[in-house]
Amino acid sequence: MKVTSLDHLVLTVADIPTTVAFYTEALGMAVEEFHPADGTTRFALKFGAQKINLHASGQEFEPKAAHVQPGSGDLCFLTEMPVADWLRHLQDKGHAIEEGPVSRTGATGPLLSIYLRDPDGNLIELSNRL
Repeated sequence: MKVTSLDHLVLTVADIPTTVAFYTEALGMAVEEFHPADGTTRFALKFGAQKINLHASGQEFEPKAAHVQPGSGDLCFLTEMPVADWLRHLQDKGHAIEEGPVSRTGATGPLLSIYLRDPDGNLIELSNRL
């Protein structure tokens, strides 16, 4: 028995439209609106073969994590775009870089990373494999 990959994760956010704007405009993700069998309307951010499902704080879907709150995430995204290009892109859009470029260790080896925060304060790491 073993797990083979991550399909999706959930972020609890203060405001879904604000979160969608950040991840689509700053990071180039696609937004998906979907309608599960329970009749609700939900939103996800898609990139590669993964997605991030969004839950509005106070309106989370069951089942959910034991201690949900906006800003508790720490996410690392891999990119083929050089970190230097990301720095220019994010600064041009008015997003502050919190740290980097710095060397880090990822799941499969060394990374060159920069850090910023999303609208809820989640730590976002953008990384190139070295």
